[in-house]
Amino acid sequence: MEALSDADWQGRIEEIGEEAGYFEPLGASHCALFSDAGPVLLVTFETRAQIRRRNEDHLPSGFTLAQAEGHSSLTLIADRETWFRDPAVYAYFDRLVDEAFFADFDRVVFYGSGPCGYAAAAFSVAAPGAIVIAAQPQATLEARLAGWDDRFRFMRRTSFTDRYGFAPDMIDGAEAAYILYDPHVALDAMHAALYARPNVMLLPCPHAGRAVERMFVEMGILEELLRSACAGSFDAARFWRLYRARRDTPRYLRTLLARLAEADRPYLEALACRTMVTRINGPRFRARLSQLEEELEAREISLPPMRAEPREG
Repeated sequence: MEALSDADWQGRIEEIGEEAGYFEPLGASHCALFSDAGPVLLVTFETRAQIRRRNEDHLPSGFTLAQAEGHSSLTLIADRETWFRDPAVYAYFDRLVDEAFFADFDRVVFYGSGPCGYAAAAFSVAAPGAIVIAAQPQATLEARLAGWDDRFRFMRRTSFTDRYGFAPDMIDGAEAAYILYDPHVALDAMHAALYARPNVMLLPCPHAGRAVERMFVEMGILEELLRSACAGSFDAARFWRLYRARRDTPRYLRTLLARLAEADRPYLEALACRTMVTRINGPRFRARLSQLEEELEAREISLPPMRAEPREG
């Protein structure tokens, strides 16, 4: 698709809103796109850069998925990574609550990743009984509680103690919340621990890396994850079945090998590499396997015989 200027893209989003439901600017840095199509509502938080980089049609992922499934969608869009910390956004959700907007839907699903995952959790308080799915969300960036996270220095003057502030407290009214993160990314794991609640399922995704959502996209499971949540069939067991796709995903396999190499575990790395060669036959993995076999042979260490891959299902 031909690249659109920012102005043309904005105009296109506004036109879609006018046709499908509404488009509404929220202050200087945010906007809302609502599509009224069915009794299930998918609420996603996305940034302009995510939308324009990730999708060939330059449309929000939540809108596209919901439209394909016949669901309604509400997409909150930020011009940059703001964590949606803006009084105009607070006022918008306050209005939705006053209008009992979310009560019109049979099921409501909130989704976001990273800063947008924080927002999905924080604003889900406006829709009691919703399902929340957040990939590597921060819990807060307030220095008293999360001063150990030094990744977002540009947000240090932003308040996380006023309205919709501490995201883990905001999910108390959710039917269920699922927090997905890589436990080997220490800061993400520390934020995830702050979300621990009776209605929260922490779903550690080893070797997903620092871009969990991108890994899900490359695995081809993000849409199915949200589709099953909208259908009311998402749970931990469903997630782990979907996450099996990691075994055929080059990015995941490269991350796994890099961590084994960093830990100086040549035997385990060789076993992993051999499995990868049988599954996807990548030349990079085959070359690394040959190197590791030579190293292990020099140490008089032998690999066990190959086992047949278990059948799926």
